[in-house]
Amino acid sequence: QVQLVESGGGSVQTGGSLRLSCAASSYTSATYCMGWFRQAPGKEREGVAFIDTDGGSKYYADSVKDRATISQGGAKNMIDLQMNNLKPEDTAMYYCAAHLYCNVDWFVPQRGTPRPTYWGQGTQVTVSS
Repeated sequence: QVQLVESGGGSVQTGGSLRLSCAASSYTSATYCMGWFRQAPGKEREGVAFIDTDGGSKYYADSVKDRATISQGGAKNMIDLQMNNLKPEDTAMYYCAAHLYCNVDWFVPQRGTPRPTYWGQGTQVTVSS
């Protein structure tokens, strides 16, 4: 069992920046892919950014790819997500997730796509105009 603990959410104004961090309780094959999903009220949970913690490949949703950077936070079981130029539509609960592999289908919510194995409790990001 892997526990994921997020930190770094908060409230900012449009154009501001936030850094989200996630630490896994251990580094195992279950954390070969770590990343972030978000869910706004009344919307499906969608992938934001993922990183292959073993190989280093990174994946971004089109909506954030020019504004977000995902990185490993100094250890293979830790990741950071730097988000700049935040917009009101970025307002959501952000969840750290971990899985054996990264799946770009996570960027488009659809039934039948296997979801990550492990999830954090979530951290709220609110962007005001």
